[in-house]
Formats: sequence, C-alpha cells, structure tokens
Amino acid sequence: MTEEQGGPTLQPTLSEWLKAREETARHLAAGTPPVNGKWVQRLADLLATERSWQDQYTDLVALGSADGQFPSSNR
Repeated sequence: MTEEQGGPTLQPTLSEWLKAREETARHLAAGTPPVNGKWVQRLADLLATERSWQDQYTDLVALGSADGQFPSSNR
C-alpha cells in the first residue's frame, strides 16, 4: 500500500525494524562475559524495541490479507 492510495506505507516501518535489529546485533557483539546489569537492561530495551517494530510491520502486512490477519508460520 502506498501513501498515494491513502494508506500506511510498509517501507518506513520495515526500515526502523531492520535498524533496531542491527542495533541489537551490534550490542550483542560488543558484550563480553561477564556482562553486567546495565548491559542486560540495554539488551532488554533493544529487544523490546525490535519486537515493537516487528509487531507494527506484521500488522501493516496483515492489512493486505483477505481476513486482515497475518498468517501463522508453518515452522
């Protein structure tokens, strides 16, 4: 769906989700045992942000499906 059609666009949400994933990956790569509470809290915050963007993206994708639901995984 495009903005010209009057609906939300997927690209900005996808970009932010991928950006959040990259930031999480960088944080994980920088963590060397033993990790401290501050490191763990930052990881928890990053994962929550990443999940939020993922949920928003899947909700937008679901708008294009026949029943408005994102399909469950076959895995």
